[in-house]
Amino acid sequence: MSTIPTTAAPTSTPPLEGHVDPRFAALRDEFARQLTSGEELGASLAVIVDGEPVVDLWGGWADPERTTAWGSDTITNAWSISKTVTALAALLLIDRGELDPDAPVAQYWPEFAAAGKENVLVRHLLNHTSGVSGWAQPVSASDILDQRSAAARLAAQPSWWPAGTMSGYHLLNYGTLIGEVVYRVTGRDLGQFVADELAGPLGADFWLGLPESEEHRVSNVVPPPPPQGLDQLPPDSPAFKTFTGPILAAEMTWTREWRAAGIGGAGGQGNARGVALLNSLIAQGGVANGRRLLSQETVERVFESHTDGIDLVLGIPLRFGLGYAVSNPASTPTIPEGRVGFWGGYGGSIVIADADRRMTFAYVMNRMSPGIIGSPRSEAYTRAVYSALEA
Repeated sequence: MSTIPTTAAPTSTPPLEGHVDPRFAALRDEFARQLTSGEELGASLAVIVDGEPVVDLWGGWADPERTTAWGSDTITNAWSISKTVTALAALLLIDRGELDPDAPVAQYWPEFAAAGKENVLVRHLLNHTSGVSGWAQPVSASDILDQRSAAARLAAQPSWWPAGTMSGYHLLNYGTLIGEVVYRVTGRDLGQFVADELAGPLGADFWLGLPESEEHRVSNVVPPPPPQGLDQLPPDSPAFKTFTGPILAAEMTWTREWRAAGIGGAGGQGNARGVALLNSLIAQGGVANGRRLLSQETVERVFESHTDGIDLVLGIPLRFGLGYAVSNPASTPTIPEGRVGFWGGYGGSIVIADADRRMTFAYVMNRMSPGIIGSPRSEAYTRAVYSALEA
């Protein structure tokens, strides 16, 4: 593969490094433009096509003071694209026959049957239809850091709507719910299972539970403006209860306690290279970095059925398959329809696993934009990626 070498820019402009296949030069140019304009502080971009890394770029700054360049091994809080790695852990157990998505959650986690949840299925957790989209009050951000006790809280409470009927985005507790199932099946915490079975074997730089030895590589996220409109939601609505159960300030992710906790719904630490490598399992029929970890049949289960409606928590049209959102032009027009699984993280990070085009794209950054799914920056990068594929 021929590449356009990209080296650190002069001190008058933000640094930008890595490599890019000439076909994706427009993506590199868009990244440079966002860095130069100041819209982007520090970030990484990665694209894998047919198992080959065709884009691996990083640039900008790891700190708001612009004293430390974002390096090849810089990582940051990836927010909800952590959910895709959590989903991969469940899919791996499904593939091995150790977890049945159509079985009740209580088959693996008996305490979860409390408060009328005996008919909630594993697939309801994976596609955000369980009715348990947050923690019941009273709850604080510190209460969700211990995974066993946080899971016990969820097991004790009722669903907020009938399971399986509609999606309601499981904002912060997605990884706690699925992580507890993983724990009950394997005896390992979600983060340990991901390290042993996914990130480790693939050599992916992504952590659910960051060792203290890796702290020096972390770039703190820069929080977005405070969200608006929460006080306009009905207090008994799933949306209000989810967004306040608990309220989480972005600054929480700066703490050692958060990074060590391994919150599978929002606390993964990584960069675009690691996120893309893991999710290329979906784009490439279960194979990544030359290793088969999933069968083609299991990958197809991601796309074979999905929800389709206005999400009760986010209030936008969404389609959730088995562990991933699937393309929907009504809410994500930059992502084409087809066998495409994706998700975004709070502030703008995104990963797209396109099984039709055998392409995976990931974007991870430190400066957060308003909103839950994507940002103007991630949309610009996504358009550049698909324009290159169509050229």
